[in-house]
Amino acid sequence: MLHEVSFPSYNQRDQVQGWIYVPAMKPKGIVQLIHGFGEHSRRYLHMIVKFMDAGYIVAADDHVGHGKTAMVNGVWSDWGDKGPHTMMEDEHTFKQLVCEKYPGLPYFLFGHSMGSFIARDYIATYGEDLTGVTICGTAGYFRGAAEAGEKLKAAVEAGKGTEADPELTGALLGWMGERCGEITLGNEWICSDPYVQKDHAEDPFDAFTRPTSNRSLYDFTQMMLCIQGTQWAEKVPKTLPIYNIAGDQDPVGEYGKGVYEVSNWLYDTGHKVTTKLYSGYRHEIHNYSDLKDEVEAGILAFMDGLL
Repeated sequence: MLHEVSFPSYNQRDQVQGWIYVPAMKPKGIVQLIHGFGEHSRRYLHMIVKFMDAGYIVAADDHVGHGKTAMVNGVWSDWGDKGPHTMMEDEHTFKQLVCEKYPGLPYFLFGHSMGSFIARDYIATYGEDLTGVTICGTAGYFRGAAEAGEKLKAAVEAGKGTEADPELTGALLGWMGERCGEITLGNEWICSDPYVQKDHAEDPFDAFTRPTSNRSLYDFTQMMLCIQGTQWAEKVPKTLPIYNIAGDQDPVGEYGKGVYEVSNWLYDTGHKVTTKLYSGYRHEIHNYSDLKDEVEAGILAFMDGLL
């Protein structure tokens, strides 16, 4: 069964588009899937089907400025003017909608890349409502975020918030291909498989080729500052189990260093966190044909172990 849903965004401008995928069996839990920067939730269909086959309802939406939400509202790569918690609050609204339809079930989050940042922001505010969380392809101290944030803030204050400055975008994100050799598409850092790169670059629902507004990039930097250090980890419920996974050649996680920074912040504040790095793989460990089944099996084992 599939429910297509729409709900008002926290930005008071957009209607967020979402889907609730229900397996044809008695569900044992719910997984809310939070996608990353510049992409959309249907890039995770393999994972969605795998979770459904295992007995989980899967809820997934497209963020403001992304995917079908951007198409329906006619606004690409701009997240509104309500600040860095916009997408986190949208995910909370979505969870409430899902729980109204399917109450009383164990509830999990899976967030990849920026989706992991949103999930980390979420669990610091609403973590008491969850059974477990998987963060995938996350970052510790995001390289250059503070410096780029100052420049982006100046651009926003100068009235250029809805414009997109490629130099500022490059300062924040342009370094990610540093270990990828020749750069042709600009997304080589996501996966070493050229077919995944091509699929990502040519996907009409992707915002990858559309420049993100200065104010949205500024909000991105501020979201990173909100989820750093033990001061963030202290806000996360101590009883919430966390599974932290990534590739050790992922620039977002500084090739493993940033992934362990996050786990250590959580460990140092008394949390239960399991960390797994996949050797030799870049950012989208769930999109490698030789690895995705193993990645999904690991997530399922984590969730099943908490039921």
